[in-house]
Amino acid sequence: MDAVKQSVAQNMGVKGAHEQVPKDQQFDLQDTPDLTGKVAVITGGSEGIGYGASHTMLAHGLSKLFVISYRKEVMDDALSAIKDDLSASTSSKVTWLQCDISNWKQVKETADKIAQSTDRIDILINNAARGIMTYQLTDYNVDRHMAMNHMAHVILTSHLLPILKKTASEGNTVRISNQASNAHQGTPSDTKFASLDELNRDLGANGQYGRSKLANILYSRYLNKHLTSAHPNILVNATHPGFVDTKMSSEDIHEPFPIAGYAMSKGMAPLKKDILQGCVSTVFAATKTEKSGQYICPPAVPESGNAMAQDEELGEQLMKLTREVVAEKTYQDSVAKGCPFTDY
Repeated sequence: MDAVKQSVAQNMGVKGAHEQVPKDQQFDLQDTPDLTGKVAVITGGSEGIGYGASHTMLAHGLSKLFVISYRKEVMDDALSAIKDDLSASTSSKVTWLQCDISNWKQVKETADKIAQSTDRIDILINNAARGIMTYQLTDYNVDRHMAMNHMAHVILTSHLLPILKKTASEGNTVRISNQASNAHQGTPSDTKFASLDELNRDLGANGQYGRSKLANILYSRYLNKHLTSAHPNILVNATHPGFVDTKMSSEDIHEPFPIAGYAMSKGMAPLKKDILQGCVSTVFAATKTEKSGQYICPPAVPESGNAMAQDEELGEQLMKLTREVVAEKTYQDSVAKGCPFTDY
């Protein structure tokens, strides 16, 4: 029964779901601490779970928020909603940076713009993602799921590390939250992260997405081992949001599954979380937790993930391949100009 309660709390949007877990693993958005004076960066912060996190942090006094997203009309709607729900002065705290995160040069340039605009970053939420969709390659000829969901965020984080470290060195707690998913369990068991050829296999929609979410967990634990060990004020965690009513689960799912997708988009609609319920674990990881290296499921439940998610050697191999692929594909815009790719 405890396992059933845990599953309901973590995944379903039914009333009282989050109260099913032990009290020391509960967290409500009202428990978000005062964020006055703090600066946050979030990818995909203009819609879905990202918007829920943006709205929550701003409502709790966040001083400045950089939102990285692609569609201007979506960001315009988000700013309008923040203005109506909170205030015009609150919406003015938001800086929008348009970026296609599949374009790694743009990701680097966006990080540079942030670095030129602030001398501190307290919160980094790597949230934007390609959902359960079919196999596709980017212009770099890299699997689009891994390129966007994992590698783009490694690039962004690496270029923001000097500010993150500086903020932490001044006695502040810095939190990095990487959006993962229980869908990581769908990663093929023969995944080794051994080569680009392996990375570019067509695994099917669930396999492509699941592998990228596994990478989010492994990357978080990798940073905890290498970054937090040297900078204990920087906490890095991965999160699972649950089954949330977003564009991914209501629209994008029809791209790989034109008919069967309706079971998720329509049939499961009554059980889905809304975006505020769906951002709870993310907000906890970004504002409240004092621990690092965890995989946090809603509302604030540390889970181990599957065996692959706990495989330290697999995480090391993932990051070795990440460095090799990014360096090779962006050489002229990065390494050739004296920009070493560091990931911690």
